[in-house]
Amino acid sequence: MAGLATSFGSGAMSNSMDDVAEKAAAFFVIGSNTTEQHPVFGSRLRQAVLRRGARLIVADPRRIDLAELATEQYGGLYLRQRPGTDVALINGIMHIILANGWENQTFIAERCEGFDEFRQVIETYTPEKVAEITHIPLEQLYQAAEILALNKPMAVIWAMGITQHIVGVRNVMDLANLQMLLGNVGIPGGGVNPLRGQNNVQGACDMGGLPNVYPAYQPVTNPEVQARFEELWGAPLSSKIGATVTEMIPNILAGKTKALYILGEDPVMSDPDTAHIRRCLEACEFLLLQEIFPSETSIYADVLLPGATFAEKTGTFTNTERRVQMVHQAIDPPGEALPDWQIISLLARHILEIGERQAQSAPLAGWEYGSTDQIMAEINLTTPSYAGVSHARLERGERLQWPVRSADHPGTPILHTAQFARGRGKFMPVEHIPPAEMPDDAYPMLMSTGRVLYHWHGGQMSRRAQGLMEVYGEALVEVNPEDALRLGLNGSKHLRITSRRGSIVAEAWITERVPPGMVFANFHFPAASANELTLAALDPVAKIPEYKITAVRVELA
Repeated sequence: MAGLATSFGSGAMSNSMDDVAEKAAAFFVIGSNTTEQHPVFGSRLRQAVLRRGARLIVADPRRIDLAELATEQYGGLYLRQRPGTDVALINGIMHIILANGWENQTFIAERCEGFDEFRQVIETYTPEKVAEITHIPLEQLYQAAEILALNKPMAVIWAMGITQHIVGVRNVMDLANLQMLLGNVGIPGGGVNPLRGQNNVQGACDMGGLPNVYPAYQPVTNPEVQARFEELWGAPLSSKIGATVTEMIPNILAGKTKALYILGEDPVMSDPDTAHIRRCLEACEFLLLQEIFPSETSIYADVLLPGATFAEKTGTFTNTERRVQMVHQAIDPPGEALPDWQIISLLARHILEIGERQAQSAPLAGWEYGSTDQIMAEINLTTPSYAGVSHARLERGERLQWPVRSADHPGTPILHTAQFARGRGKFMPVEHIPPAEMPDDAYPMLMSTGRVLYHWHGGQMSRRAQGLMEVYGEALVEVNPEDALRLGLNGSKHLRITSRRGSIVAEAWITERVPPGMVFANFHFPAASANELTLAALDPVAKIPEYKITAVRVELA
């Protein structure tokens, strides 16, 4: 979001999944294991290659399943860059595009700014320099540039393999540079298409679930915005930017965070450097956890509030393509469990009573919601991009992708068609910066992390599904056959993986999916979670941890 907001003025997927799958002549998939992490959309990409001949480039240090179609047979290409060298790779491709005059000069002149400063940086990323940094052969760099430049429209697709780095924001801005350079923005089959990591991440951000904005990304530092929300909500508001989750929890030990209210999140499993997270949660003065199942974090909770699952409540999700989707309660919540909005409203009303505040002084300050319809009516007032979204329209089957500016507005399937949200698109000069932690003599290998098809995030739901556990019942660490031979593995032994922060033992999966010198681990299983090893080095802007690169030592267990 931070990278695209800087370049375009809006931090969201610009096109729809249908549009990209049906109309793109080429795909550049980088840092996204699409068929495993977004399998429905991943299958659409496969169909586009096989049925209508779309060209596919996959760039990933790990040979993901989708790379099977990024081959000469299908007119595509698989690029195996060194981990942490995405900026160099993208810059090198753009260098070749400019050298051949393949850029869209009309689009650049009419719709963008900052091109001259950007070009000065790109000219220093010669193919020879980029090949040395990325370990990608020169021939493949030239092939990639030609495929991306000459097959239009071209869609760029990425996920957490791009964002979970200390240069995550830079990576995103550079992909925005690429699409502006080629004029692939604001058109069917093109655009910038980040795939969200969970099903309502987009909706949570849209509603103000970020430390620096109100709903619809209205800055908390803007006095006019602040005054409007003070009037609506009937309370004085701060213009100070708050903390991200990766700052809140470490701030406990610094005395800056006294209490945590955690809703549907399991930081013990999903945050980096698990031992440090445990120390922080143990030291927290008060921890309130709202959850559907006992989690690794629930051990540290002072109060547990039982929430309801997706099947036990009515409301909306906003998915990765900005599409608002209606869900309906199918079963009753068990015991004393309640939908999250009801729990939050009850808590808020108790706080109002304790503070003796007069909620009647503002139209939206009473928290007296009788249904999620009424909450959506408030969203219409506070969130301009959702002004025309209603449950009634969604019930009629209307497909609404924000911005939906009024009750008769059809929604916006493609962003930036006439102009960018910020006016002109801004080219950002981006330099390659090495990862925070690289292999050395003590920790000579590199570990990357992610999820696998059969489990989801911290595994609190998927590990309770018997069928999934029968297929994938314990943590597996992917290791290259060359490294397996050097370590003396015979295919059935377990590995000990150690970083500067901890150690885990897991079964080895010998596979060429990972290159020599690299292992891949997941964080679905508490007994062998990769996050015991990861480090909390953060992107300086977005505060996202560098989950994808950790220096480790690998031994027989």
